[in-house]
Amino acid sequence: VQMAESGGGPVQAGGSLRLSCEASGSIFSGNTVAWYRQAPGKQREFVAILTGEGVTNYANSVKGRFTISRDNAKNTVYLQMNSLKPGDTAVYYCAATPSYPTAQASLYPYWGQGTQVTVSS
Repeated sequence: VQMAESGGGPVQAGGSLRLSCEASGSIFSGNTVAWYRQAPGKQREFVAILTGEGVTNYANSVKGRFTISRDNAKNTVYLQMNSLKPGDTAVYYCAATPSYPTAQASLYPYWGQGTQVTVSS
């Protein structure tokens, strides 16, 4: 399974971006998918999760601003990011697991290569 993120780039604070993560196969259908991010000099952190049953959860820092969704027909997961802040600057990664829903990154076997999001003030 290969996964590839797109949609990142530079944006001003208060702006919006929609990240996409397309998989080579149907890994997203019925499985847990998540978005993580890693800022320079920091550890990778959990951003959002979408379970196979459609349950979502978000990091407190993005709750109310970011929305995770999935289009199984397109084998694609999205992360809609609104009201972006400079603190959202990071490389964003999508991840998938056929296992139980978790925010623990080490339990995700499938990862994309990441897409850079840079928010300027």
